[in-house]
Amino acid sequence: MLDLLKTRRSIRRFKDREIEKEKVDMILKAGLLSPSSRGRRPWEFIVVNDKQLLETLSSCREHGSQFLAGAPLAIVVIADPDVCDVWVEDASIAAIIMQLTAHWMGLGSCWIQARKRYRANDEKTEDYIKRSLGIPEKYNVECIIALGYKDEDKPPHDQESLPYKKLHFNKY
Repeated sequence: MLDLLKTRRSIRRFKDREIEKEKVDMILKAGLLSPSSRGRRPWEFIVVNDKQLLETLSSCREHGSQFLAGAPLAIVVIADPDVCDVWVEDASIAAIIMQLTAHWMGLGSCWIQARKRYRANDEKTEDYIKRSLGIPEKYNVECIIALGYKDEDKPPHDQESLPYKKLHFNKY
């Protein structure tokens, strides 16, 4: 597990290669298996592999989403806040579990934050994504996970440079 965590990096360049259905299914199953507060599962996932929709979504933020146009697939993580008051945490847990599963299978991924982010014209990222994908108003959008075969290499995290000073035991 620690090797998986050390080697998982945010990947923003992907090969022009489709992800096999079996791998997509496994990533989605991992999301469905993720824990949630009181087992309420407020999240839902929208799989996007249509190139035009990926291009549309790539402009959901002023900065940091443009690379999505080059990804073969994205998973939009949404949640119903009426189902659970900690939907942000539940959706975040599901998203990272899907990212770790993708990495374990040799895929790259990158989180694109949607909640509390904006487009260049001051439109909320979340509103743009909802409109683009026909998401009902009651849902909130946490993030988009870009997925694909890596077209860039990044070194693993160095254990020696971890911020150990942020660890506290029994008291601050």
